Amino acid sequence: MTEQTYCDRLVQDTPFLTGLGRLSEQQVDRIILQLNRYYPQILSNKDAEKFRNPKVSLRVRLCDLLGHLQRSGERDCQEFYRALYIHAQPLHSCLPSRHALQNSDCTELDSGTASRELSDRGPVAFLTCLGLAAGLALLIYCCPPDPKVLPGARRVLGFSPVIIDRHVSRFLLAFLTDDLGGL
Repeated sequence: MTEQTYCDRLVQDTPFLTGLGRLSEQQVDRIILQLNRYYPQILSNKDAEKFRNPKVSLRVRLCDLLGHLQRSGERDCQEFYRALYIHAQPLHSCLPSRHALQNSDCTELDSGTASRELSDRGPVAFLTCLGLAAGLALLIYCCPPDPKVLPGARRVLGFSPVIIDRHVSRFLLAFLTDDLGGL
């Protein structure tokens, strides 16, 4: 599935946003003012006055604003969504396009799942890693330096947890999970 553009999302969300009672007059005014003040290239003063005209119904003004943004381009639609998030966050979280994005099939890795995967190893794996780290710390700090050993060897030993983490940890964890799986 191709990623939806902000213009596509705005087309999808327009019927929802223009529904009766979705956005208040104050919220629409704040969105218009934000687009006008921070991004005058999106809404000029003349456009802002037109979309804030109290003589025209709120629904008509909102439809005109959304149509104007759709014709203006992707960046303008994106800034509208940013303003909508700032001034009407509960409504922003209920948008149909957001539900479509959340329910779409995603092939990317979920970073939350990956972090839980590593932290659910159990107490024995934690104690094993802690014991290994404590042993290395004792070896580094408690052993007297040997004059026969090269001075750089102590530095290499100091970086050994990094080396173990990068190259060996996945094999140690796989070994631990295989051995502890029957417990």
